[in-house]
Amino acid sequence: MTFFFLGIFAAALLLSLLLTRYVRNAATARGWVAVPALERHLHITPLPRLGGVAIFLAFLLSVGIALLVGWWYPGLRFSSKTLITILLPGCLIFLLGVYDDIHTVGPYFKFTVQALAGAMLFAGGLRILDLPVLFGYRHFSWFVGLPLTILWVLAITNAFNLIDGLDGLAAGSALFSTLVVFVVALVSQSPLVSLMTLALAGAIVGFLRYNFNPATIFLGDCGSLFIGFMLSALALQGAQKAPTIIAVAIPVVSFGLPILETALSVVRRFISGRPVFTADREHIHHKLLQRGLSHRQVVILLYAVSAIFALLSLFLLWPTGSTLGLVLAVLGTGIWMGVQHLNYLEFGEIRRVAHRTIEQRQIFINNLAIRRATEELKVTSDYHQLGRILEAAFSTNDFDAFELRLHRPPGELPEAHGLQVISNSEPCLRWKKPGSRLAHEMVIAWSLTLDLVAANNRRHGSMTIYRLHTDRDLQLDVNLLTSVFRVALADALDRALRHGVELLPTPQEDSGWIAARAV
Repeated sequence: MTFFFLGIFAAALLLSLLLTRYVRNAATARGWVAVPALERHLHITPLPRLGGVAIFLAFLLSVGIALLVGWWYPGLRFSSKTLITILLPGCLIFLLGVYDDIHTVGPYFKFTVQALAGAMLFAGGLRILDLPVLFGYRHFSWFVGLPLTILWVLAITNAFNLIDGLDGLAAGSALFSTLVVFVVALVSQSPLVSLMTLALAGAIVGFLRYNFNPATIFLGDCGSLFIGFMLSALALQGAQKAPTIIAVAIPVVSFGLPILETALSVVRRFISGRPVFTADREHIHHKLLQRGLSHRQVVILLYAVSAIFALLSLFLLWPTGSTLGLVLAVLGTGIWMGVQHLNYLEFGEIRRVAHRTIEQRQIFINNLAIRRATEELKVTSDYHQLGRILEAAFSTNDFDAFELRLHRPPGELPEAHGLQVISNSEPCLRWKKPGSRLAHEMVIAWSLTLDLVAANNRRHGSMTIYRLHTDRDLQLDVNLLTSVFRVALADALDRALRHGVELLPTPQEDSGWIAARAV
């Protein structure tokens, strides 16, 4: 059986080498070439497309050879029903791609045909009916399984089409995914899937001889759509005998690069308000090119990424809790770092919006503290209580200190604790937040002075608020301080002075109150 499989791989590779050259020459002679388009293409001169024709024919012929051998050796026969279930919709997808390469069709027509192909797979028994959910697995009826199967086919088919933007990128990435599906098929003892994946891998390797940078022929939609569809179908068939975690997780992880590209493209275009099907030059490979890498360097780098996805997916063949956690951690960290490195404007804006949302919550908290202090000041005439109100209000905000200067002759003030009275000078009290680096010799980075004029037009002094740290914006509505808070504080001082009680609380060893002369 091993030599048989290797022979099929070799046959597909040789057929692909021969057919790709023939298709390249024929497509060039008939004018079936890809003309460079500024909005998405990176090549400069027209190159023949329809490279997928060579892959399709090499794959089909090598599978046909395997079937012929099976007639002579009964031990090598395969299920014709399963073969037809996969190949029939596969041919439909291939013809769709050929027509699109020559005449161009709209995205909705493409999706309709692809959905029909997915429904054909479902009707033939290749279905998604079980998915992992919280604390177990969930079995779905056909009513849910049919759209899930179609969605899977649509996603994977178009994902490989989406990354077909550099020489050899889609075909090379698909090769790694194909090898993973082959390994899973071997483990789950699915000889037909093993055969078909090796035939597909051989056809891809032969084609890459002409498609790797600098390419002389492009894969075309017929190639990328066919490869994507076949991988989605073979993954479904190979998973029929596999445990559910293998059936679900391994294909998703092994197709990581095209799935990630698809997800990023959809989210980017949705955020920026553009149609999802709009072409652009902001795919992963475009962003890497913008960072100064050459075409070949980008392709090799993304090959390495595809290989990492493939390797991580194979770890899930032994789905213990620690293995699954390790794979998810590596994937999550790698994807997050990669997206950060690509510096997409859309995701940068999401971060800024999220940051503003957090800031809005802090603004709400700080505003509430000032409003609460304002309401308490409106009913107090006690200096001790006034000091506690001010300390509570400003200790929860972004301020480092404040100074309260009273425009009263020292002789007219009652005995006050915590206030240093200097002859021929205004009495001043300073509060400093515990742990603040505020000192007289330091330069204040930000300050706000409030004139304390009561409702009866009596001016009682001023309050100056300080900030030392300006690396982030003030999380507070300053208008609250300059309007209602300022008036409430001035009125509270007016009442306290008329009552003639102690000015401020007695300083404690751990208190933020510091008696000081104004500087």
